[in-house]
Amino acid sequence: MHRRTGLIRTLIVLLAFLLWAPVSAAANTRAPAQRTAADACGVLAPGASAAAERAIAAACAEVAAGTWYTWGGGHGARPGPTYGQVDPTDPDSEHDPERLGFDCSGLIRHAYAEAAGSDILDGVAGQQYYTHRAAARFTAAQGLAPLAPGDLLAWGTSQDLHHIALYLGAGKMVEAKESGTRIMVSDVRLGGDYFGALRVNTGAVTGHIHQTWGTGVWTKAEPSLSAARVYAFPYSTTIRIQCQKHAERVTSDGYTNDVWSYLPDYRAWMTNIYIKGAAWLDGVPECGTTVSARLMPGAPHDVWSAP
Repeated sequence: MHRRTGLIRTLIVLLAFLLWAPVSAAANTRAPAQRTAADACGVLAPGASAAAERAIAAACAEVAAGTWYTWGGGHGARPGPTYGQVDPTDPDSEHDPERLGFDCSGLIRHAYAEAAGSDILDGVAGQQYYTHRAAARFTAAQGLAPLAPGDLLAWGTSQDLHHIALYLGAGKMVEAKESGTRIMVSDVRLGGDYFGALRVNTGAVTGHIHQTWGTGVWTKAEPSLSAARVYAFPYSTTIRIQCQKHAERVTSDGYTNDVWSYLPDYRAWMTNIYIKGAAWLDGVPECGTTVSARLMPGAPHDVWSAP
């Protein structure tokens, strides 16, 4: 029965996608205010890249198909819908193991895998927001004005980003919101714990790209164990390093090292102990008094002062 249900769902999503493409092309020639409820899921403002348009098309196909939100859905070996799990904190998730669908980050993973042709945004909301594939970042204070369709919106804190959605333009987004609901188009919620947004780079990644190891490894606001925590890597992940320097000496997991690396996508530091490679990473420059901040979230200038 599960195999038959999956086949039927695939056919529905494919039909929805094929119908969406020509309709959306015509619909996008109209002003956002003229769009009807039937075609409200689509590119609702100018400025989207071709990849962003493909991501939106993939997400909107799930809206058209009536795909369920399901806790943990979309995090299988490959992008795409999966049966969910029971969230012990949410009684509404009781039927999620019976529902084929996505949670918030599972939907984003699927949408951008369809857009890029590869699994570029695997992970939960925090990992997606802090991706080394960020082309630009926007703070909550900047609101929606600088955003373009296809940008990712995130909610929570720097230590716990709990929700992520895909911006459509005109103050609308598509999201997998919560158990008991289906993938939907919503008004963007700028109040509460809205954290900020980012634009995804689906092309070649520049910079010094490395891999972490370990679980629950925290990044820090300063190169010191006593500094404020920024974000913990739940497991090995890909990071972009801007520069490295000698700072507080750290002993952990049988290693001792005094080198820390600056991660511009997190605006944080990490001990080199948990970065795969030599104690002093080959090819990564030493931090000086100023370093490029092209990818710094909310950086007002092209240069910032490093600690």
